Amino acid sequence: MALIEVEHLKKYFDTPKGPLHAVDDVSFKIEKGKTMGVVGESGCGKSTLGLTLIHLHESTGGKILFDGKDVTKLNRAELGKYREDVQIIFQDPYSSLNPRYSVEKTIMEPLMISGRFKTKAEVRDEAYRIMDMVGIEERLRGSYPHELDGGRRQRVGIGRALALGPKFIVCDEPVSALDVSIQAQVLNLLMDLQEEHGLTYMFVTHDLSVVRHISDNICVMYLGQLVETCESKKLFEKPIHPYTQALLSAIPETDVDKKMQRVQLKGELTSPINPKPGCRFAARCMFATEKCLEPQHLEEVEPGHFVQCCRYKEI
Repeated sequence: MALIEVEHLKKYFDTPKGPLHAVDDVSFKIEKGKTMGVVGESGCGKSTLGLTLIHLHESTGGKILFDGKDVTKLNRAELGKYREDVQIIFQDPYSSLNPRYSVEKTIMEPLMISGRFKTKAEVRDEAYRIMDMVGIEERLRGSYPHELDGGRRQRVGIGRALALGPKFIVCDEPVSALDVSIQAQVLNLLMDLQEEHGLTYMFVTHDLSVVRHISDNICVMYLGQLVETCESKKLFEKPIHPYTQALLSAIPETDVDKKMQRVQLKGELTSPINPKPGCRFAARCMFATEKCLEPQHLEEVEPGHFVQCCRYKEI
């Protein structure tokens, strides 16, 4: 059963030159207990998509269904309840933490605001339980963000996100600012927590090796639109959209004897401000024709495999 269903979601930002289409007509589902990876170049709208899902940005159009209920427009009371069920882990584990709050206070704050506990002692006990769950040592409970390394800071961010027992978490590039060895620890922690608590993730990243490791399904975004989406394994075995093929060709190969065939993209990026109808990747696509200038739509080319490309059969 789907926990999150997004139907034709749009998020535009006003600019002096016109509306910037950060997220434009995006539709997908995320099953309960599963992870959907969202990949694409910087500026493609993947982080904006996550922020819109949890109402840190208000949508311009479309629907967001959470557990079957439309949560696109919420009043203040409804938004407060919704925010207990959905949380976010931010990319930078330093700037996302209050420098004046200790680890203990950072995790205690949402617990106290929730009003679920009668005494401060109960709040502290619950905070200690959460810190143990995410691997924060007892000696670090009184430490401040500047006294911690990146991996421990991100564990604090994960603990804060888990404080109120959410069902859905947007992971906004949670390991991109960490060393490779620490990345593996944090990814394994997220996967263990998902298995233990039945969490549902949307994992935003530009690192394809990371998204392959953690995701059940993957959506590929380009300038605010989904261009391909399917199961993780299928995407890496049989990418169809030219942009997906180019992304996968950029993954470093560990086999030195294997010939690497890079897809080099040429041409200028299409402006996301008042974009013209048609494929937004056409200006950089070697397969583009006049037909690509017509409006494009996601099409199911195989069961569960959707592609936005009118020429996919010819590629």
